[in-house]
Amino acid sequence: METVKLGLRENWRQFTLLVIINAFVGGMVGLERSILPQIAEEEFHIAAKTAILSFIIVFGVVKALTNYFAGIFANRYGRKNLLVLGWVFGLPVPFMLMYAPDWNWVVAANILLGINQGLAWSSTVVMKIDLVGERQRGFAMGLNEFAGYLAVAVLAFLTGYIAGEYGLRPYPFYLGIALVSAGLAGSVWLVKDTRRHVRTEQAGSTLKPLNNIFWETTWKNPILGSVTQAGMVNNLNDGMMWGLFPMMLAIKGFNLAEIGVITAVYPAVWGVGQLITGKMADVFNKKRLLFFGMLLQALALALLVTAWEMYALILLSALLGWGTAMVYPTFLATVAEHTHPADRANSIGVFRLWRDLGYAFGAILTGVVADAFGMDASVLSIAGLTFASALIIWIRMRERFYPKNLEGSPS
Repeated sequence: METVKLGLRENWRQFTLLVIINAFVGGMVGLERSILPQIAEEEFHIAAKTAILSFIIVFGVVKALTNYFAGIFANRYGRKNLLVLGWVFGLPVPFMLMYAPDWNWVVAANILLGINQGLAWSSTVVMKIDLVGERQRGFAMGLNEFAGYLAVAVLAFLTGYIAGEYGLRPYPFYLGIALVSAGLAGSVWLVKDTRRHVRTEQAGSTLKPLNNIFWETTWKNPILGSVTQAGMVNNLNDGMMWGLFPMMLAIKGFNLAEIGVITAVYPAVWGVGQLITGKMADVFNKKRLLFFGMLLQALALALLVTAWEMYALILLSALLGWGTAMVYPTFLATVAEHTHPADRANSIGVFRLWRDLGYAFGAILTGVVADAFGMDASVLSIAGLTFASALIIWIRMRERFYPKNLEGSPS
């Protein structure tokens, strides 16, 4: 039997393949990023912001629950099997969006998309952490999230451009057919499961298992709990950017192509920035990275309501993207670092459960506030919650802990 070795260099072929697969996963979300609110208003004549954002609410809840069960079942059924199953659920999505006769079909497509994202993205995250071992988790997560969110940005731009040139449907969604086909084929024939890597790391680990994985990750553990609440708030403001921001830009007078450019900047900086911030998470104090990342997000969100020029909106989108890049790989690296290898997939599943419920909470909150008080009030409310999350990190999270300190509890 082939000896299992941990490390990025030792497993670079499978790691690279998983990065590519995750780019396809991210691209599936990018299909909707810049044009779905316009489809709701122009083709289905839906005016209420809460109704329009229903697709994000459904997506967030389904993805969150799928993340949780993916974490539970990862050790039992295998990471690869969950990845393949995720792509099977994704197969109908582009066709349903392309030919949806009413908004209920769009909502149903987002149920399947949520399952696709929960299974496929969770699997690639855990498999990469399995492969690299303890030393390069931040960099590994930076590469993973870089691929996924750069793909979100590219697809958001391409669908916005195609919609501006050829109409909202069906042409932008042809890209989805290519993505889901390539993702499924690569997962079935090329990806290898990583459970043996987990057993190898587990044999040398001195970390103590968590007493109650769900409660410790959710809140009780001051490190894991701080990370989890920040992850939820981060995706809460991302849900606002996904659903409300394109409508805000339309009100400000921008056309579909311009909206595609502006909305693509945020996930592009988020994605590319993680090539840098992921490595930073292996070197610098994680608490400070998380605090300043959330603080920068709050500032950028608050300033969005004052910006009307395209260059200003692009700059603020970039700042928001950089703030998100600072925290995203740091979230996952911190959870992985402070959980026993046997608990890791489950703990990451709990973290991702609460993080992606942020999509639903954000969509509900922004929709209700926007309908009652206007879009500016909605954006400012999200900025305030993001600032509060930064304060929780600063007050509750332990000041110093390092990736190489694996001899028991973090210092």
